[in-house]
Amino acid sequence: MKQFYILFLFISSLAFGQIPSNYYDSANGLSGFALKTELKNIVSNGHVARTYDQLYDGNGIAGSNGYEDTHSDLNVTGGTNYENDGTILDFYSENPTGADPYNFTHGNNQCGNQMAEGDCYNREHLVPQSSFSSAFPMQSDIHHVIPTDGRVNNFRGSLPFGIVDISDPDLWTSLNGSMRGNSDVSGYSGDMFEPIDEFKGDIARALLYFAVRYEDTVDGYTSFDMFNGTNDEVFFTWAIDLLLDWHNNVDPVDQREIDRNNEAYNFQGNANPFVDHPEYASMIWNPVPDTEAPTAPTNLMATNPTLSTIDLSWTASTDNVAVTAYDIYIGGSFSESVTSTSTTITGLALNTEYCFTVFARDEAMNTSASSNQSCATTLDSSGGTADLFFSEYVEGSSTNKALEIANFTGITVSLSNYTLKLAFNANSFSTVYNFPNTSIANGDVFVVANSGLESSCQPQQDDVNNSITNFNGNDAIGLFKNDVLIDIIGIEGDGNDFAENVTLVRKESVEFPTTTYNSAEWNILPQNDCTGLGSHSQALDVESFETDTIKIYPNPLSGNILHVRSNSNLDFEVFSILGKKVTEGQILNSQIDFSNLNKGVYLIKFTSDKKSKTYKLVRL
Repeated sequence: MKQFYILFLFISSLAFGQIPSNYYDSANGLSGFALKTELKNIVSNGHVARTYDQLYDGNGIAGSNGYEDTHSDLNVTGGTNYENDGTILDFYSENPTGADPYNFTHGNNQCGNQMAEGDCYNREHLVPQSSFSSAFPMQSDIHHVIPTDGRVNNFRGSLPFGIVDISDPDLWTSLNGSMRGNSDVSGYSGDMFEPIDEFKGDIARALLYFAVRYEDTVDGYTSFDMFNGTNDEVFFTWAIDLLLDWHNNVDPVDQREIDRNNEAYNFQGNANPFVDHPEYASMIWNPVPDTEAPTAPTNLMATNPTLSTIDLSWTASTDNVAVTAYDIYIGGSFSESVTSTSTTITGLALNTEYCFTVFARDEAMNTSASSNQSCATTLDSSGGTADLFFSEYVEGSSTNKALEIANFTGITVSLSNYTLKLAFNANSFSTVYNFPNTSIANGDVFVVANSGLESSCQPQQDDVNNSITNFNGNDAIGLFKNDVLIDIIGIEGDGNDFAENVTLVRKESVEFPTTTYNSAEWNILPQNDCTGLGSHSQALDVESFETDTIKIYPNPLSGNILHVRSNSNLDFEVFSILGKKVTEGQILNSQIDFSNLNKGVYLIKFTSDKKSKTYKLVRL
């Protein structure tokens, strides 16, 4: 113990003097992160961890008085001078162009509690203590732990440094003009703390020093919003851009900071390389400003309108760095941002046309040109849209239960975006069923059954799930797409029986799903009747010809020519699935040329005299 005590006193009394002239020689010729790592080695070697209290006065450190040497308002040669009164030079209270609002004397007014600015001063960690769990030597590293007014220190808290939106109604301003408020920095949202211009460079260089000195562990300090969780870059793009601007342009190194760096070296045996060599910052990070906007999204399509939703999809944009988001506009007004190339717009009004455009955006907030405009009209209360729908419901005795979903969209549909939800009694939807990773071919069905399904019908089941099929005749079941309800059996929140001990089969005349249950759309079969499970039919006749038969082929149509067989002279009209007429004409030589018809699902109506017949036509 005695030997250790003597050694401790010896180390504590070391005096370092001036920064050696060859201090940075091993970094010569390096750049990028190799330079950063070598600087870490340089400033780590010789760094003596001081106690937290020694920051105030350097007690026990030969040749250093801590803050009294590093942060005192004293005249400097060749630099900007303030009051030269020996008071604490506080970045948060110093007024460089006039009288200070208040002053602190070293050794006096150290904080306990404070109620207002000027009550007391304490130690501000420019990189918050919470990010490194108050560990040493970070906690007492004088290069980033500075004396400041306690009240302003509390208001800054752990906020990142940046530019504050002065229009923020909750803006807070200290007596020397430092501010706390909403971010005005592209790339970051939330509150920030902005010091006055006089000290922005000092603070930037302290943060750059921290990124170098603690390179081996800084990837774990992600609670500080300027850090991106890496040991190399350390900072988010917006943050390093801002710090380099403060360092190079707003507040370059001055003589006062050079003197402070020398005194810091005397205090703990290492220096801030960005004070001695300001060029190192750009040599390490050298961020080339990203001014290149992403390409415009293409092939925007507004599809599958329901009563209150419209699906959007588009082809991805490209960017020299990366696309980070897509901004969606409705009629010129911003709606939402997404990261994928598809979404469902919800909360729309009935029977209303909506026109959409999409813009791509990168991390630097460069925004692309507009995509093409695509419009769609939501349905009125009597309409529907081509999508999957419930086609059969088996509510048999005990656990003889099943659900059937049909696909008559004209294309194969992946089930990855669909779910089923069950609402017990008069409650809201709760139990959720996710379909397996599979698809339904056009004209086919998918059957989810309880393990207790009657054995003769089990060959028709595609999946077994007892949770979603644990329903009774008063439990609503919903079919959801992208978590938006598109079809329903029963009424959510209504505990009355609607299909107790029966089998329901959707009528062949039903073409679309609906978010309002209508018992007239269903045929009712006896209890435990599952003979029709595993298939479904659809008939879309509008008005049948009495004596004539019309045949069309091929359907789906993969080529350009649709062949029509009929004993009558026919006119035809083609409608989109939304009911908008696309084309019309007369049938010549039993053929229709659809070379100008886009891919999709249509209704084709044949008319002779006052009789008509309508078919669904799929154009591949």
